[in-house]
Amino acid sequence: MATTTAAPAAFLDALRTGAAEPPGAGVPAWLWRLAGTLHGALPPPAADAWATRLHALLGSATPPAGLRAVHVWQADTVLPLLAGTADTAAPTALHRAAARGTPAGRTTWRSALGPLLLRLHDAAYDRSSAYAQALGGARDHALANGYPADEADAYGHAYARLATEANARACAEAHAQAVGAALAAAYAADDARAYADTFPEAQLRAVLRAAAAADAPRPGPLADGLLTALTTSRP
Repeated sequence: MATTTAAPAAFLDALRTGAAEPPGAGVPAWLWRLAGTLHGALPPPAADAWATRLHALLGSATPPAGLRAVHVWQADTVLPLLAGTADTAAPTALHRAAARGTPAGRTTWRSALGPLLLRLHDAAYDRSSAYAQALGGARDHALANGYPADEADAYGHAYARLATEANARACAEAHAQAVGAALAAAYAADDARAYADTFPEAQLRAVLRAAAAADAPRPGPLADGLLTALTTSRP
């Protein structure tokens, strides 16, 4: 039985306006959250064309139960995109096993996801903006305290380098700890609702930022890969 979706125009409008809930019954919360982020990341003509394909797919068959589509998408699309950023071998193997119906336990997931999430969020950290902000504040402080302009500039750069790397490390560690535990629990239980509660759209934005920093192709492959995962995971 197909998902009950709204008319294409209403479906597109809901994506464009960032509606919190899908305009139809049966669309998993995690899928709607990812769809909204991907639609917003794609250029306008491609975004609506992709959304039309998603609407047609949802109208033709029931979305797969559980997280099989998520595991296929992660293993076949997301993790290959991050291969230059982190070691993805262990998470990929776990996702492939889960897609075959044999998910690992929570502890195994947590061990594999921790290093990946740490590298992902480190790579996704907006170092340029953080550096500029720290530089400006430190340089102004130095000037206000009587430093000559050249010394104030040197002080600002030295402070910005230290502050940016410390903040990037703290941000990555906090995300890896919080998201890792929640993801491990959701994956181990094959719990789609729990996965939605991990804010997968925020994780996707981190992937997009990390990919942009590494000049990796984005976000088209991620969007197309999700459709492929949904198609191949249908009952």
